[in-house]
Amino acid sequence: MTTDIHHLARTLDELIAGIDAAGKQRTAGWAGRIARPGFATSATNLAHYLALRHHDLRPLQRNLAALGLSSLGRLESRVMPTLQAVRASLAALAGEPEHLRPSSHQFFAGEHYITQRSQELFGPAFGDRHVALLVTCPSEAADDPSFMLRLAERGVEAVRINCAHDDPERWQRMINHLHVAAEATGRRMKILMDIAGPKIRTGLSRTPENRDRADVGDLIAITAEGELDRVDLIEDHFAVECTLGEALAKAAVGARVFVDDGKLCIRVERKTPWGVVGRVTATADKGLRLKPEKGLNFPDTQLDIPALTDQDRADLDFVAAHADGIEFSFVQSVEDVEALQAELRERRPEDWRKLSLVLKIETPEAVARLPDMLVQAAGQQPTAIMIARGDLAVELGFTRLAEMQEEILWIGEAAHIPVIWATQVLEHLVKKGTPSRGEMTDAAMAARAECVMLNKGPYLFKAITELDNLLGRMADHQHKKTPQLRRLKSWG
Repeated sequence: MTTDIHHLARTLDELIAGIDAAGKQRTAGWAGRIARPGFATSATNLAHYLALRHHDLRPLQRNLAALGLSSLGRLESRVMPTLQAVRASLAALAGEPEHLRPSSHQFFAGEHYITQRSQELFGPAFGDRHVALLVTCPSEAADDPSFMLRLAERGVEAVRINCAHDDPERWQRMINHLHVAAEATGRRMKILMDIAGPKIRTGLSRTPENRDRADVGDLIAITAEGELDRVDLIEDHFAVECTLGEALAKAAVGARVFVDDGKLCIRVERKTPWGVVGRVTATADKGLRLKPEKGLNFPDTQLDIPALTDQDRADLDFVAAHADGIEFSFVQSVEDVEALQAELRERRPEDWRKLSLVLKIETPEAVARLPDMLVQAAGQQPTAIMIARGDLAVELGFTRLAEMQEEILWIGEAAHIPVIWATQVLEHLVKKGTPSRGEMTDAAMAARAECVMLNKGPYLFKAITELDNLLGRMADHQHKKTPQLRRLKSWG
């Protein structure tokens, strides 16, 4: 057994040395991006985590667990402290000279950073609940002062105003109601405004005679805006406009196009001067009626479109003056983050770094570039990650989403950055008044994030009450990946 312990110790020494070297190389490339005090430590931990996860640690984990030591499965926020603590314990077991062991303060520093940064973005958590609530404002919130009051009374930490809807005058009325609610309750909810980005939507459509739903096997022509009349009227197929012509120009034969959050899948069969023609390969049982303003996704097409649009820049004039933070849609690169930060600097040169920035992860490109985007963002201003599960599910595939939302949670924890769990949380409850069993389990899993977002719906306030209760109960059972072993009461 002593020989095995010595072998494990040498293996761990080599792992620590390799991670240290790889971490230094990565952080050297990030050095010029970090201006915010305290984030350099977090960036180093992120670099160490990325280096660690380039290894297959499963054999090492089993051997460490057999000795009663940490199996390294919960070290996201404290990579080197965990490895050093395990190495010190191995030294003691092997009878080696005492190894440096991190202090309790060093070991839990990452958790402290995450808590501190979550409060910076969302304010203090309400009651026994450790997870913040973020609620999307419906258009009616501009004309109904009671909406913000009811949110504040229920302990909601932050509201989301979607700039893809309404206008500055209505946004201002929503914010005015929020300030009145703060005066009445003593709870000032944070204001996050979501700039729309280059959203790809359907426009006008045309259907064959006596048909209103596209189904598997049907041909669909997708045209640029204003080009619908160019589709050959003799052909018996559906046609719909796409608001972003560049996507059609770049889509290759064989590429997939999804409509309305993946409810319809089209595979491109040929390209034309006005767009593409594709065949429906999957849809709902009764097919899908093509309507305007529905999302289009091109998961197999590299779009390389700047995340900031002219409309976003116009909206930022209001957002930078009135919001506590910006949700950045369609962000896909460090250059996108730099472009937004330049716009904020221009509008608030003295204090733009006080504005928080939420990176909405919606595409495979955003996933691949997440660590570098995080460093650029959080190195300058308060930052959070939003797992935008709607678009991400369509872009990655629903099976891959289940895996990816876990990995994004790990990256956020390694960078000591709060994560927002978003899209379709308790959707059936919000819209219909009763939850499904599956969505209650999903909402319980969301307790591992720092914030959960609810969308608008007629039963929103019922959903807030249920979610508040659920997250409060889950706080006794789970912290991130670590089960909390409180006394069980179900089996006396």
